[in-house]
Amino acid sequence: MSADEAALDATGAALTAAEREPVDRGGSGSAARTAPAEPTTPGERPVGTPRPGRRAISRRLTTEIWIVLGLSLGRSGVYAVVSLVASLTAGPPLASQSTALNQSQSPRPLLDLTYQLLSIAFALVPVALALYLLSANGRSAVRRLGLDARRPWQDLGVGVGLAAVIGIPGLGLYAAGRALGITVQVQASALNAAWWTVPVLVFSAVQNALLEEVVAVGYLSERLRELRWRGPLVVAASALLRGSYHLYQGWGPFIGNAVMGVVFAEYYRRRRRVMPLVVAHAVMDMVVFIGYALVPAHWRTALGLS
Repeated sequence: MSADEAALDATGAALTAAEREPVDRGGSGSAARTAPAEPTTPGERPVGTPRPGRRAISRRLTTEIWIVLGLSLGRSGVYAVVSLVASLTAGPPLASQSTALNQSQSPRPLLDLTYQLLSIAFALVPVALALYLLSANGRSAVRRLGLDARRPWQDLGVGVGLAAVIGIPGLGLYAAGRALGITVQVQASALNAAWWTVPVLVFSAVQNALLEEVVAVGYLSERLRELRWRGPLVVAASALLRGSYHLYQGWGPFIGNAVMGVVFAEYYRRRRRVMPLVVAHAVMDMVVFIGYALVPAHWRTALGLS
């Protein structure tokens, strides 16, 4: 081997050793430690990153609950409280005041229909958000809440039964509230007559049922359970939330809906299925919304419905 070839071999060996040796970037002459590799897949924690503690998880879940409720039924509850205060301080007693549900938003029929459908669609966004949040880690939120169609006839039967048990006494409670002067007059449907009125009222009933039962019962119960709330406290929180966003109708509907909330939340706690509650709520709202115009006028007057 010539002297030139020997020099080239020595230089190559030195470069190979230098590539294997960690680079000292601190100027201290000692080798720096190699940084941990970045995660290769989304959501993968770098090596050595500690898992979040129980307190951090609780804070995150609590914040999530407030956000979901602030976008949906919690916001409605705050407005209902303000509305009740306004009614109580307006001068006339509650018995002489009125409120209307399902109001027309335009005298032009097709524009009114557009507004109605948009209102229903956007009201379901918090439902989609709640289901999305509950489906973390690949779990099916629909199956988790029992919102699926695995037991259609059983869910239908239970739902209709709950609607009768809650709805009939609820009508009596409304009449009693009107007689006692603690409930405002409620007009169940103020839509202008059109070919689409009944379908829109059906859609509105289903939307109310999904929003209230998925968020106020299913989602809230699941999250409070994860926060280690006891069963009775979970039921009470769900019932008070349901009553709160009906306060704009007066004290009678608050009490009636709070009682309904206890029954529905306790059913969910025991059965872990929200679909029968959605059916029950939708049936009750359809009867009220659509049946309102079918009740004879003198009956409505006697019950304080018109």
